[in-house]
Amino acid sequence: MAAVVTHLSDLGTAASEVAERLRPSVVEIANGHGHGAGTIWRADGLIATNHHVVPGDGARVRLADGRTFDASTVARDPANDLAILKVEAQGLPAAAGGDARRLRAGELVLAIGHPYGNRGSLTIGIVVAPLADRLPEQTRELVRAAVLLGPGNSGGPLADARGRVVGINSMVAGGLALAVPSHLVERLLRWQSEADRPWIGIEAKEVELPPALASAAGLARGVLVIGVRPDSPAERAGVLLGDVLVSAAERPVGSVDDLIEALAAHGAGPARLGVVRGGNASELWIAPEAMRQRAA
Repeated sequence: MAAVVTHLSDLGTAASEVAERLRPSVVEIANGHGHGAGTIWRADGLIATNHHVVPGDGARVRLADGRTFDASTVARDPANDLAILKVEAQGLPAAAGGDARRLRAGELVLAIGHPYGNRGSLTIGIVVAPLADRLPEQTRELVRAAVLLGPGNSGGPLADARGRVVGINSMVAGGLALAVPSHLVERLLRWQSEADRPWIGIEAKEVELPPALASAAGLARGVLVIGVRPDSPAERAGVLLGDVLVSAAERPVGSVDDLIEALAAHGAGPARLGVVRGGNASELWIAPEAMRQRAA
């Protein structure tokens, strides 16, 4: 679909060609309670899907060529409805990766999955808005597209016109398909497990910043602290209820995911937090822990 399309028949042919390239990378997942889809992310057996598709420690995976494998869950990110499965196989047809952050409104996208048991079904639509253009009630990054999805599409790929996977289809809301951006899959793979996630011991939600504060911080949103765990890195650093976090480790923080990503990229050692408290900007130093330290 990279070529110029001059007739609707050309569009159909191009979409079919992209789908044929992508279908071998789409698997069917049985979890004991139902079926969903998955996307082969690495040739060595790593498969991306939704957390809600594989709520347990494993599942049964059927490849497009008919082979079946027992899969184990090796990583998950419930907040973003992501999970990574591993099957013992090599040379699998991994999908080409794309970047949802480059999508523009009106771009063509394709979804492949197994809605209502129809394996490898294709639907086509368009991106509704850029990834950065969030709705007021939206608390995480999601690709919004006017694409028809049904039960069995969850975990399957949302791809751009070149067949590059830009998201993992997750749900339907307001008549639109919502997909988890592909860069969040890559981030989860870097962590490989929940144990690698940086932990500072707060409960938080994203909030719109007042215009003056937004202008000073250079971003429209911040992270409001609504809970602080006792004896946590946050408590030891002096983080308080009602603080708004706007930066971490010298990176702007407009979402909870931004905060985690910034701390994960920073690595070991204390990190600087940009905090707004009572309308005044200040800085704190925090020493994140890994989830494995917390569990030890």
